[in-house]
This record gives sequence, structure tokens and C-alpha cells, in this order.
Amino acid sequence: MSLKFVVMQEGLLTPAIAATVTRLTSHVLDMPLRARDLDLDEWLAKPNPAKWSKLEILGHLVDSAINNLKRFTDVQYLPQPYRITPYQQDDLVTINAYQQLPFDHILQMWIALNQQILYVIANLPADKLSHQVIIPNGEVKTLGWWIDDYADHMEHHLRQIFYPKT
Repeated sequence: MSLKFVVMQEGLLTPAIAATVTRLTSHVLDMPLRARDLDLDEWLAKPNPAKWSKLEILGHLVDSAINNLKRFTDVQYLPQPYRITPYQQDDLVTINAYQQLPFDHILQMWIALNQQILYVIANLPADKLSHQVIIPNGEVKTLGWWIDDYADHMEHHLRQIFYPKT
């Protein structure tokens, strides 16, 4: 995937969503390169037994992508407002056993899912961005807001992986 993909589709998007697509595209291109700079021990190390390792954080981002891909598609055809249901993130990290899976397997899932999310977002008709969503805390937002929040969530966890607090 390349940034050319985003430019080709940009005319269909609002400026705000085009900026979010550019952010996400940058992460999908850059993160795998940066990820290779960390050795496996760094990916597997847990700051303490109750915290996720970097590999589990990446697995959580896979779970986030799975759930949000479905949300980004469902909101386009289901009755409005669309209710976003939370998912059990700790349970999913445990059940999917990300700590025991090969790094490359998790990384490839993250890349593929986010590429698909980018395709879905880049082809969204602009009028669907204003579709209302009810987020888990009960607030009413728009699909455009939710897409931007997805990018913010990803960036939060990428900072945890690459710039952990010492």
C-alpha cells in the first residue's frame, strides 16, 4: 500500500477525514519498519504481571481493528443512530493468546486489517460521515468523529510500544 492510494481517493473525503486517512496510512507504512528495530525480548517483556507486553498491545490493536472494521461498515447500512458496543479487551488479549503467537503473525494481521479499514474509510460517501453513533458512555457522536478517535486510539498504543514511560 502506498500514500498514492490515499491521494487517489482523497477527493471523496472531507478534509478532516482525509487527514485521518493520511495519519493511518503513515502508521501502516511506518510501524512495521519501526517494529523490526525492537528485538523479540522487548516485544515479550511485561512491565509488571498485570500489564500487557508490547506484543499484547499490538494484539489489542488487532482486536481494535477487527471491531472497528465491523463498526465502520455496519454504521453505513444499519438503522441510525448506530450503537457502538464495547468489547472485552482484556479477555480478548488473553483468549487470543497474543503473548504466545509469533510476532510476524500478529504484525501481518494488524497490517491487513488496517489496510482494509483504510479502503473502507477512503471510499465512504461524505454524507455517511455524519451518521450518528452512540459511543459506549452514551454520548452521541458522528461516524467521522469515531474514525478520528480510532486513529487517536492507535496512536496512543503506538506511543506505548515505541516511547514507553521510564
